[in-house]
Amino acid sequence: MRKGSIKNVRINSEVLKELSQIIAYEVKDPRINPFTSVMDVYVAPDLKTCKVYVSVMGSDEDKENTMTGLNSAKGMIRSLLAKRMNMRNTPEITFILDESIEKGIEMMKFIDEVNAPLHEKERLEASENGEETEDGEDTEE
Repeated sequence: MRKGSIKNVRINSEVLKELSQIIAYEVKDPRINPFTSVMDVYVAPDLKTCKVYVSVMGSDEDKENTMTGLNSAKGMIRSLLAKRMNMRNTPEITFILDESIEKGIEMMKFIDEVNAPLHEKERLEASENGEETEDGEDTEE
């Protein structure tokens, strides 16, 4: 099976769905943050290994505790995955912390900070001309 084949894509999506369910409802480790999401899964073409990208909303301590909890529950998660999916081999799971959401939020804040002076300038020009702002409020008093 090739890496980008339809079969591999289908297996990745099915494993993602099952792992999301297992982590959310079956794993009862108190270290795992309730705001843990499986973002992406890459199963190797030979079905021996699986990289699971996990996003955790919370502090750095929450992220660290969640990763520790997931790594300690790896065996149980793998056995539950084997029971739910009919695959020749159940892949060995590696959990990787995915921080792309937090980075995206940081970038949006940075863009807003850069654009804030431009919006303020537009508001000042609108108030000088007696026009309405984007909020629908009349700037004249």
